[in-house]
Amino acid sequence: MSGPGPDRRGAPDAEADPALPGGVERALTLGFGSPVLFVIVWTSLVSAIYFSLGVIADNALGLTPLVFFLTAIMFGLAAMTYVEGASLHQDRAGASVFARYAFNELVSFIAGWAIILDYVILVAVTSYCAANYAGAFHAPLASGGTEIVIAIGLVVYVAVRSVRGFDRRRTLRVSALVGADIVLQVAIIAIGLAVFFDADLLLDPISLGTSPTWEDTLFALGVGTVVFTGLESASGLAGETGVGREGLRRLVLSSTGAVMVVYVGIALVAMTALPVTGGETALGGTYREAPMLGIADAFEQAWLRETLTYTIAVTAIFTLVAAASSAMLGVSRLSHNLATNRQIPSAIGRLHRTRSTPFVAITGAAVVASALVIPQDLEMLVGIYAFGALLGLTIAHVSIVALRIRDPGADRPYRVPWGVRVRGFDVPVPAVLGAMLSFSTWVSVLLFHSGARWVGIGWMAVGVLMYVVYRVSQGKPVLRRVIVAESALRREGVDEVEYGTILVPVYGTSLDDDIMQTAGRLAGSWHDDFDDEAGALIEAIYVIEVPMTLPIDGRLPQERIARAKAALRRAKAVGEEYEGVEVATAIVRTRRTGRAIVEEARRRGVEAIVLAAEEPSRIRGGALLGGRGGPRDNFVGAATKYVLQKAPCQVILTAPGAREAADPDVEVEE
Repeated sequence: MSGPGPDRRGAPDAEADPALPGGVERALTLGFGSPVLFVIVWTSLVSAIYFSLGVIADNALGLTPLVFFLTAIMFGLAAMTYVEGASLHQDRAGASVFARYAFNELVSFIAGWAIILDYVILVAVTSYCAANYAGAFHAPLASGGTEIVIAIGLVVYVAVRSVRGFDRRRTLRVSALVGADIVLQVAIIAIGLAVFFDADLLLDPISLGTSPTWEDTLFALGVGTVVFTGLESASGLAGETGVGREGLRRLVLSSTGAVMVVYVGIALVAMTALPVTGGETALGGTYREAPMLGIADAFEQAWLRETLTYTIAVTAIFTLVAAASSAMLGVSRLSHNLATNRQIPSAIGRLHRTRSTPFVAITGAAVVASALVIPQDLEMLVGIYAFGALLGLTIAHVSIVALRIRDPGADRPYRVPWGVRVRGFDVPVPAVLGAMLSFSTWVSVLLFHSGARWVGIGWMAVGVLMYVVYRVSQGKPVLRRVIVAESALRREGVDEVEYGTILVPVYGTSLDDDIMQTAGRLAGSWHDDFDDEAGALIEAIYVIEVPMTLPIDGRLPQERIARAKAALRRAKAVGEEYEGVEVATAIVRTRRTGRAIVEEARRRGVEAIVLAAEEPSRIRGGALLGGRGGPRDNFVGAATKYVLQKAPCQVILTAPGAREAADPDVEVEE
């Protein structure tokens, strides 16, 4: 979830120039767009139908369609929040990143730790239910020890695939699966409503407060939040997607509309095909672990019943495994984010030497997920899931509201609509409403579900204790941000650190070659855990300061443009000498150089900035520095100090000698 760069109203502007080699504006893209984001979100949405319908129907009974309707409303509010947050701060995490910039590292950790719990449970639940759908082909597969063995086997498969990394071919396969799912769900809704729907069957068994009870209804609403994991997974691709403002709006509308139509439609079909009788429904009994098979079994025509049974079983198995893979990818990316920010021990976030995936975290998640499968208690698992999802969602909503107040002038490619002015600040009403709904539902889960209450609180308590002890033992502040270089996660030296995206400002000086060579070495043959064919990207920019007396988009002297083009051509030639490295170039107009570099780094979602100090430095050989909260020494000029203080990522400072200080008037020899 990302978006285009800032517009020209006082913000830096990346000026694409077709005359430059590869001179096309590249804001954040590694080839993912809104269709891919929809695929990721939909995989979680539809998988939730396959495993949550039985538990929700068992608790909400005749109010199940209403619960799914309210779930769709909450999802729409959450989608707005996540799209704004991910387009504003394009890091590889969702609520954890929003909380980092809105509050502090402790709140960020709480959100991230709760969501990791959800990811692990989702791996367990989807694997367990996939084994139950396999029972459609051979009943013993869905019972006893065989069921557990199959489920654990799927967990291991997903973990191995996650360590190996995913490529774009997987995205194409999942896209095809999503298309098949959409067709199947719409067909079931259309046929089911025509055959089964009867308003009396739905409404007559309802006795508000008794059948179902208010406690069970609220718990069912909490379970419905399983749909939100897709938003977290999609926001993990922030900084890697090229989606414009209109694309982001369409993503919010399409995903919310899909939830509304499919969830409510399936619920109506399910509760009339298998209606409530004597305060119970077969969806919550016989078909609890594979509720969609219950709908298929309700058809009287043998040919239709068998066709739907096997079609649903095959689609469910593949969709649930895809959802487990997406959840494990979420573990991978979020644990890496927490480790690089020293919120969990570096040993947990340690990267595989050749695959560059956090294999320790993935292995640990697989072990925990396998253990959770053994009790075969689906309601306990989804209850614990609701605890984590609602806590993370509440923090996400509150963070977006706080960011509107703390950073009102930041460029937001997407803004949550319907804001109101409160003491001069634009407060998004949907985010406030979402926070109130998610928090109240979270409290109800705490009150009415003992498993979620004790396991959830225990998980969070252990996590917070680990966080505080780790920070204090390392001599690090508990609330401020601390960044560890990826070299620490690879157990290698700084010279061997590899980054997927690097921003390099060039000035047309003799030092440009040095900083491009530094960036090229750091990029190397970078490997991403989502695309094992991707190379590294260096974003070379030439910053032109435009005086206040001139319009920001006014005509510039031709010799100045020529100098910029020459510097960028040289930078591209030097950077692409390194294997697997691509160099994109752009001219950036701004009023202040330091601010432009920071805004471009944030807009492009880069992992590091390689920067040449514009004044002689006391640092020799370069230094790896943090982003926010970094050093504030007076050994560099104003622009460099601004970047060191405000950068949203790691900064590698290359120090020139006294005679090699950056001079924008020096021509580049070609």
